Amino acid sequence: MHTAPSDTEPVSPTASPSGSASRAGRTLPQLAAALVLVLLLLVVVRLPWAGDLGMHAATVQRLRHSLLHPGNPLVDADTSSPYYSPWMLLLGVVAKLTGLSVFVVLRLAALAGLAVLVTGVFRYVRTFSAHRAAPALALLSLLLLWGPVLFNWSGFLGLNSLALTMAYPSAFALGLSFHFWAWLTRALRSEAGWGMWPGLGVLWALILLCHQFTGVVASLGGLATVLAAKPARGVLLRLGAGLAPGLLVLWLWPYYDFFALFSVGADLEAIHQPLYQDLAGRFGLVLLGVVALGLRWRRDHRDPLVLFFLLGALMFAAGGLTGHYSWGRALPAALVPAQLAAALEAVSAGRRAVRRGWACVLLAALAVGAWTQAGTLGYVVDQEALPRAVAEKYRTPWVGYQWIMRAGVKYGDVVMARTFPARQIPAYGPYTVAPGYPDVFLPDAGRRETAVERYFSAGTGVAERRRILREYGVKWVVGGSPAPWLRKAAAGPGDQTLYRVLP
Repeated sequence: MHTAPSDTEPVSPTASPSGSASRAGRTLPQLAAALVLVLLLLVVVRLPWAGDLGMHAATVQRLRHSLLHPGNPLVDADTSSPYYSPWMLLLGVVAKLTGLSVFVVLRLAALAGLAVLVTGVFRYVRTFSAHRAAPALALLSLLLLWGPVLFNWSGFLGLNSLALTMAYPSAFALGLSFHFWAWLTRALRSEAGWGMWPGLGVLWALILLCHQFTGVVASLGGLATVLAAKPARGVLLRLGAGLAPGLLVLWLWPYYDFFALFSVGADLEAIHQPLYQDLAGRFGLVLLGVVALGLRWRRDHRDPLVLFFLLGALMFAAGGLTGHYSWGRALPAALVPAQLAAALEAVSAGRRAVRRGWACVLLAALAVGAWTQAGTLGYVVDQEALPRAVAEKYRTPWVGYQWIMRAGVKYGDVVMARTFPARQIPAYGPYTVAPGYPDVFLPDAGRRETAVERYFSAGTGVAERRRILREYGVKWVVGGSPAPWLRKAAAGPGDQTLYRVLP
C-alpha cells in the first residue's frame, strides 16, 4: 500500500525533477528569510528614529541615572510609569553598568528582540509542522503578508513596522509570546508536572508587564491553546496553580500599578481609532490566511490557530462596535494565526499538487507585500541609490535633537517645546513641560499641555508667559518668537531656534 510522504520525509536523490523541485521548495524560503533577516540586522545599525523611540530612550535615560526612583520619563515629576517594565529595567542596568550611550543600548535591545522573535517563531511553528521550510515561510508571512497600503504600528509585525520598532518593548514582548505559546503547547501535550506551570505563569506576567497590549495578544493565544487541547482536570489544576505566581508578579511589580491600567481614561480610545480605518488596504493579503484557517477548521474544529483567530477577531470587532478602540491593539491575535496558517498550508495540505498551487498563490501574495514595504531598503541604502519607484516608498526618519545638547542643554533641564520636539528631547536627558506622548499616570498632563499651548499662542501676554516658565522651572525654549527674556543659543534643522531663558 502506498503511503503519502510526510512533511519530514526526505526526498530521494533519484527523484528528479520532482526531487529537485522539493529541495528548491525548502531552500528558497530559507534563503529569502535569511535575506530579510540580514536587512533587519543592517537596519539595527542605523536605528531609524520614528514613532515612540524617544519615549523608550527617555525611559532608559531615567533608569541609568536612578534605578530605584527614576520618576516620570518625560517631565520633571515624581510619578510612576507603565514604561518602566522588566525589559526596560534590564536595559537601564546595562546602560548604568557599561556606560554605553542610550542609543547603543537600544541597538543591543533591537538585536536581542529580533533574536527572541525569530527563535520564538521557530519554536511555535515547530509545534505545528516539522517541515524544514515551515519556520522560514512562517517568518516571511508574518513580515510580508499584510496589504497593499503601508501600515506601521508598535506590536504589529510588518517588515517596515518591525524595522522601526525592533528596539521597542513590544517587539521583545511579542517574541516572548511566541515562546510562551510554544512552551504552553508542549506542556499541555505532555501533561507536564507541577514544576513547569509556575514558570509559564511568570513568563505570562513578564509579557504583560513589558507591553500590556502584546500581553493581551499573548493571553488570547494562550487561551486558544488551552481550549484546543481539552486538558484533563488535573492539567487544569496545574494551569490554575501556574497563574498564581504570574498574578503575584503583576501585583508586586514596584515601578507601576499594573491593575490601575484597567481604569485609565478615554484618551487611549482616540489614539487607537485609526486602527479601524482602511482595513482592506492595510491587511487585505491576510485574507489568504483566513482561507487557510477555513481549510484547517474543516480538518479539525478545535485547531488552535482557528480558535486564536476567532478570539482576536471577536475582541477587535467588539472594540469597534463599542467605541473601545484601544481593543484594536488585539488585532495581531487575528493576524498572526492567519499569517501562520497561510504559511503552513504550503507544507501541510494533503496532495502535492495542492501544496504547490497554494505555494504559488502564497508567493504572489508575499511579493505584493514585499513591494508595499520595499521602502524599508531606504534605511540601509542611501535614498539616491534606490530605484525611483522604491525611493518613493521610503519615509525619512527624524533627525533628532542632539544639536540642543551641544548648545549647552544638560540632563534634567526643563525645555519648553511643542509636541513634536517633545517626543525627542527627553531621549537625551532633558525634560519637557508637557509629555510628547500620552501619559495616563501623569495627573496634570492636561494642565501641562494647556500651559505649552498658552505659551506659544500669539495672544498670550508677557506676564503669563513668564509665569509659565517660572512655574515649570524652564531653562530653555525650542521654537517660538524672540523675547526680551530669551537669548538665542543655537539654530537647528528646519529653521528651529534654541533660546536660553534669562534669569
